[in-house]
Amino acid sequence: MKKIIHAVPNFSDGRREEVIAEVIKPFLNTPGVKLMGHFPDPDFNRTVIEALGEPAPLKKALMEMTEASVRLIDMNKQSGDHPRIGAQDTIPIFPLQNITLDECKEFIEEIAVDIHKKFNLPVYFSGENARCEERKALGFIRKGQYEGLKEVVHTDERKPDIGERKLHPSAGAIICSAGIKPLVAFNVILDSNRLDIAKKIAKSVRGPSGGFSTVRAVGLLFEDRDQVCVSMNMFDFEKTPLYRTYEFIKREAARYGIGTAGTELVGTLRQEALVSVAEYFLQLEDFDRGQIIENHMIG
Repeated sequence: MKKIIHAVPNFSDGRREEVIAEVIKPFLNTPGVKLMGHFPDPDFNRTVIEALGEPAPLKKALMEMTEASVRLIDMNKQSGDHPRIGAQDTIPIFPLQNITLDECKEFIEEIAVDIHKKFNLPVYFSGENARCEERKALGFIRKGQYEGLKEVVHTDERKPDIGERKLHPSAGAIICSAGIKPLVAFNVILDSNRLDIAKKIAKSVRGPSGGFSTVRAVGLLFEDRDQVCVSMNMFDFEKTPLYRTYEFIKREAARYGIGTAGTELVGTLRQEALVSVAEYFLQLEDFDRGQIIENHMIG
């Protein structure tokens, strides 16, 4: 059977349609690769790509994607609500079918070396490829974002894992990683425009400040809708289910007399993440996954 890798690269443009089309093009035109979807967010000014592929053609698509991002996105002019350090900000990959985590770690290391050689981009490794415990978390690498990193990239603490102690003059840097399972990007939108409250709730929900150990969160403002949200990266939906963070945020918001206006998912997720939500809110007793018709479908 074929080896299949799940890739979820993020690049720093969610507004210019012509740029987005150019960056995702390799995933549409490369045999052996399937684009599951792309999810531009104009407030974040960021686009998430979800793709599956065999190792060789997927590497080709990821390299061509990076070339387009480096060529078309100038970080000196880019702004948005989402933390970022580069034009092609991240390339996280995950084993999906007939491939091990160790093989994925080697695969992303090869890509990182080639990216540096071809585009002169400094590379940071996170996740399972992190060179130290602190760098497993994206938040540590992105501290200060692109603008702040420029000032400290020369230091021992913040130097790249591959490349000189300086950023690319327009494309910044890139974060590469392999992980066991893809994160779930989950936003809880509040019925308020109080960014200070969203930030307080985000602090209470994220692991490093005493919340859920597998969650990282920030408070963001959606200017177009004049509402704030608690934007979460959930690294293990089994240890910390979606419903648990939603209920927690809902209770925290109620302290300030604020309700929730809705939620949104960015990118794809495993079926089980939603099944557990249904099981919780419907209070299903003795629910068997065999009761889901799609789980019996062949081919």
